[in-house]
Amino acid sequence: MQRVRTQFRKKPLTQLVIASLCATGAQTALAQASGDLGSVQSTAVSSSAGTPVSKAETAPAQAPSQGSLKASEPQSTISQRYIEENTAPTSNYTDIVQIAPSVAGIDPNGSGLMESQTLSIRGFQDGQYNVTFDGIPFGDSNDFTHHSTSFFSNQLLGNITIDRGPGDASQIGFATFGGTIGLTSKEPSMTPSFSVLGSYGSFNTWDAGAEFNTGNMQQWGDARAMVGYNQLSTDGYLTNSSLRRQDAYFKLEKPIGDNTLITLFATYNNLHQNVPFGATAAQIKQYGPNFGLSSDPTSQSFYNYNKDLINTDFEYLGIQTQIAGWKIDNKLYTYGYYHNGFNGLDPNGETPNGTPLGANNVPGQEMNNNYRAFGDVISAQRDLGPGTLELGGWLTHQSNFRDNFNVDDSLNYAFLSQNFTMNDTFLTFEPYVQYEWKLPYGLTFTPGVKYVSFNRQIDAPIDQKSGVPVDYGHTWTKVLPSFTLHEQINSNWSAYIQYAQGFLAPNLNVFYVSDPSVSGQPDPEQTDNYQIGTTYKTDRLTVSADLYYINFHNAVTSRTVAGNTVFQNAGGATYKGFETEATLSVGYGFSLYGNLTFNSAKQKTTDTWMPNAPQETAALGVLYDHGPLTGSVITKFVGHQFGDTGDTQPIGGYAVTNLAATYTIKNLLPWTHNTRFGFQIDNLFNRTSIDGLAGYTAADSTPLYWTIPGRAFIGTLSTDF
Repeated sequence: MQRVRTQFRKKPLTQLVIASLCATGAQTALAQASGDLGSVQSTAVSSSAGTPVSKAETAPAQAPSQGSLKASEPQSTISQRYIEENTAPTSNYTDIVQIAPSVAGIDPNGSGLMESQTLSIRGFQDGQYNVTFDGIPFGDSNDFTHHSTSFFSNQLLGNITIDRGPGDASQIGFATFGGTIGLTSKEPSMTPSFSVLGSYGSFNTWDAGAEFNTGNMQQWGDARAMVGYNQLSTDGYLTNSSLRRQDAYFKLEKPIGDNTLITLFATYNNLHQNVPFGATAAQIKQYGPNFGLSSDPTSQSFYNYNKDLINTDFEYLGIQTQIAGWKIDNKLYTYGYYHNGFNGLDPNGETPNGTPLGANNVPGQEMNNNYRAFGDVISAQRDLGPGTLELGGWLTHQSNFRDNFNVDDSLNYAFLSQNFTMNDTFLTFEPYVQYEWKLPYGLTFTPGVKYVSFNRQIDAPIDQKSGVPVDYGHTWTKVLPSFTLHEQINSNWSAYIQYAQGFLAPNLNVFYVSDPSVSGQPDPEQTDNYQIGTTYKTDRLTVSADLYYINFHNAVTSRTVAGNTVFQNAGGATYKGFETEATLSVGYGFSLYGNLTFNSAKQKTTDTWMPNAPQETAALGVLYDHGPLTGSVITKFVGHQFGDTGDTQPIGGYAVTNLAATYTIKNLLPWTHNTRFGFQIDNLFNRTSIDGLAGYTAADSTPLYWTIPGRAFIGTLSTDF
């Protein structure tokens, strides 16, 4: 014991982290990665299903979400194994990540059956945090939001990492200060296989897919490839809110010599969905919590008048190599989003029918939102002196066409008048440099600096909102410093302190004025982020805890009226909180998981809560993994929040319990192996209360709400050949 105390005195960072966590944890209770490039050889795994082999009956293997000993900010990773065995095969990434600390949000139509509407991290909304795929940031250029149903299906996902902060200088993206959801693709397996999957469940939901892995092809220079296809169809929990989706994906890894790996990835998606705007309290009372759209063709809420037709693609060429002592990782990419959307003028019934083509005809709108992005992400590392120097950057250009016009839904969307038509571009440049300086006592100090430049250009014959021609451009720039101090206390325990600045360019809507050059451009959203935390891991226990404080300048809030989102500057805000999560292996295949967060997000001038910022979140569950059977029962709790500024539209806290079980038979038939029978129940206790504000109606500004989707069952059969 004396030896441990002596070692502890040598580590001032450890003492600071522990003291801070304990002190703030007590007050809260009373009150209420940047990875090393490493080897460039393929990380393909040996199992036929593409899942890394691990010691199943340990806390790290069973943890739904866990921290990292190498991370220098609060971070949670959700493994591919957990995704495959404990989440519905229809799930989007937004359904999967909600288990993590400080993450809140439930898809209102069922898991993966509609775009996410309310997902937040520490109270930051979509558009204020980053989403990346294999390290490539993506999203809409107009407001930096993401279409969770449109790009990546559950079947192609590997691990997901949630960074709850801006990261070091190397963490690039549109909106890193609110955190980053890092999606990774699965790796092609080393052994040949052909896998099929079929699911059926509530709301007439079915999902079918197949994946072929070539295995290691020695005759092609040890190349490995996988190709897959998935098709999803559902009527949805909300009435007449169906979804049809087809996804195809391909990934190739080809070593060249001993020092280079080439990766080629592509995915293509086609989506048809009927999308409601939310429901008024009166509609929920009259029709039930699952009211979405109607089947009456004389109503503006008729499902065929409210639909999205979307096609997307995402491709990249990656090169990892070693040259003259440098480890280089480069990805050249493109992605596209092509959206033709329709909606009734007022699906919630406050605007009477009637168009210039008929007194009783149904008025509606049609829109197009099409964009294409090209870009490059590069990093280069080399050992230099007592540490590692890293240089890198991100360059991307996105061109976007948007238009919107009034139509007569009764006459097959006959054109009536133009609301707006616009072309805009968005150019982003983010170079960075940082140095990882290795110090005594397991300390690593990493100072860094990143330069960000956001340039917007608009050419609008009819500008949105103002309705006049606009031809204008503007550039926002900032130098963002960061530093992290990381201590590897021993092989099982680490701690860190981090400071970083964040920056987010204004949305495209700042150009929706008659003359942007006269009105002036607003200051960007900016933050100063301070974080301190620790992670401990053994086979028996994984535990992480952290404190954060964020000084937020020019915090932008949004309000949605009749499907159109309007932004406003709420001034300064302060975000702060305490977060912890742990998994304990108790033996006999059982583990216990829990997380708990206390979060505060308040405007400085009014001391009122920021919208859609839960005051606390928690999760508690039991997991089992022994022999052929795996399973979990996990409850996620989301605390009280407000749907709008000024502490208005209060949303009560709620808890949702999900159950999952999978049974695997190694050789059910002579020509099959690893046949898996899966079963999930989402929302076991059928909680269907209001969980989010959807916006307001156009005519009377009546609030619209989202509700928790009711209990849903889904069964899955999959096998490898």
